[in-house]
Amino acid sequence: MKNKLIRLGISGALGRMGKTLIKEIIKKKTIVLNSVLVNKENTYIQDDIGEILNIGKIGLNTSHYLEKEINNFDVLIDFSTPENTIKNLGICEKYKKNMVIGTTGFSKIEQNKIQSVSKNIGIVLSSNFSIGINIILKMLEITVQAINHDTDIEIIESHHKNKIDAPSGTALTIGETIAKKMKWNLDRYSLYRKKGLIGSREKQKIGFSMIRAGDIVGEHTIIFANIGERLEISHKASSRIPFAQGAIQAATWLYTKKIGFFTMQDVLNV
Repeated sequence: MKNKLIRLGISGALGRMGKTLIKEIIKKKTIVLNSVLVNKENTYIQDDIGEILNIGKIGLNTSHYLEKEINNFDVLIDFSTPENTIKNLGICEKYKKNMVIGTTGFSKIEQNKIQSVSKNIGIVLSSNFSIGINIILKMLEITVQAINHDTDIEIIESHHKNKIDAPSGTALTIGETIAKKMKWNLDRYSLYRKKGLIGSREKQKIGFSMIRAGDIVGEHTIIFANIGERLEISHKASSRIPFAQGAIQAATWLYTKKIGFFTMQDVLNV
């Protein structure tokens, strides 16, 4: 008997990540794209997603309604908006469908909601699905153990001009990783740049700087600086393919899980 193909659904199919995911999924032999969800405001409905993306007809029409598609997929990959993701979360919980969530910009209440729902379904939540960033997160845990608490820490992130949330979800995950090891509360120990005479830099702060320009896919640099020495750790993405491949890997991994909250580091076992 042949192994069963894992059926995937995508919410946010016409977004930057959604389009990349579709192009990557249709190359795979062990998974199948079986449902594509687009925003109601989009005019595309009952149109072949392949033709919409100019990659040729693939025999799969778009839909606006997740509940109508619920029997067509095993795992939902959601790269949409916080509001839409939380709505989809409720539907997936109702029908016991696992989710891979790459949406960023959630409020504390929404984050708590995701954690709560993971008691009933399997969820992989990550602000960044690339292998490189997740290796860096592990590196940061080691780095923070070696530095003193007066080291100046700066996180610089760059993204395309249409990105809505700032700092990026990845930058915040980096900050949380550092703060956790420092035993700091990130909200209390964060430092955001602003115009004016701001005085000398405060000690024991994690600084954030954001750049929004052109079509930058995603760049993150973490600086640990002392007098006479600094360490820089950087990751630069030139395409969204690594993120898509990571999300697909997460969905495949999650297919065998029933309940629980996971991150990409769980998927990669790092």
